[in-house]
Amino acid sequence: MCVAIPGEIAELLADGYALVDFRGVKKRVALDLIEHAAVGDFVIVHAGFAINTLNREEALETIEYLKQLSEPSGQL
Repeated sequence: MCVAIPGEIAELLADGYALVDFRGVKKRVALDLIEHAAVGDFVIVHAGFAINTLNREEALETIEYLKQLSEPSGQL
């Protein structure tokens, strides 16, 4: 199973990399598979590579779903 996480490009770095913000955690991500990436773009990241872009609404919706999954539900 593969898990890809959405994050927002916070800074473009040298050599085709970006600093991507995942709800406050920033990681260096390769942009080899993305054309025309810019600060503020949301990308899906898997294994250190941005593999696709998302519009802001899709990204925030997915982030909200992931947030809900990480919260205890109180149910067994």
